[in-house]
Amino acid sequence: MPPRKPPPATLVLLVRHGRTPTTGKVLPGRARGLHLSDEGRAQADAVAERLGALGKIDAVYASPLERTRETAAPISRRAGVPVKAERGLLECDFGEWTGGELKVLSRRPEWRTVQRWPSGFRFPAGESFVEMQTRVTDTLRRLAAAHPGGRIVAVSHADPIKAAVADAAGTHLDQFQRIVISTCSVSALLYGPGGPTVLCVNSLGDLRELAPS
Repeated sequence: MPPRKPPPATLVLLVRHGRTPTTGKVLPGRARGLHLSDEGRAQADAVAERLGALGKIDAVYASPLERTRETAAPISRRAGVPVKAERGLLECDFGEWTGGELKVLSRRPEWRTVQRWPSGFRFPAGESFVEMQTRVTDTLRRLAAAHPGGRIVAVSHADPIKAAVADAAGTHLDQFQRIVISTCSVSALLYGPGGPTVLCVNSLGDLRELAPS
C-alpha cells in the first residue's frame, strides 16, 4: 500500500486589529466596548485591499472583541466569506492589569519580568504568557488543519500574534517581546506537515509576493 500523501500546506495570514483611541496608552485586554478609531477603520480598509491582491481567501476568523471584528469586516466583504468568531484568538487575559495605563504599568517592578522573562510571568487574576502562547498556537494549527491547501485570515492582537510568530520561528517565548507587530500589519505563516514556516512578519506593504507564482 503506497504511503498516504500528506495534506497540503495552509497559508495563515495574521492581522493585528487597527488603531483604537487608546492604542499605545492603555492595556485594554479583553475589556468590551473598545472600537476602532477613524484611523483604525481606514487601516482596516487598506489591509483588506492589500490582502485582496493575494486572490481567494477561504475563511476569515477574528477574536470576538469589537476592535478585531471591525477590522475583519472589510476583509470579509472583499473575500465574500463571513467572519467567524474564534475565542482562541483573544487577547491575553491581563487580569487585574486590564485597563491600566501603560505609563503607570511600566513603572511596576513586575514590568521588567514581563519584558525580559515573560515565560515566568502570570498576570494577577489573569493568564500566563505560556498559556496564551499554547492557546493561540493550538488554535492556529486547528484552523489550518480545517483548510488544507487554503488561505485563511486570522485577526487578533499584538501579543498573541507575537507569540505565534515566535513559535513558528522556533524562538523561545522569552524573546517574543523583541518582535514588533504594528496595527493592521500582516504576518504570514505557512502550516504544513512538518510544522509552521514564517513567510513574513509585520508587513505593512505589498503582499503580492506571497501569492503563488
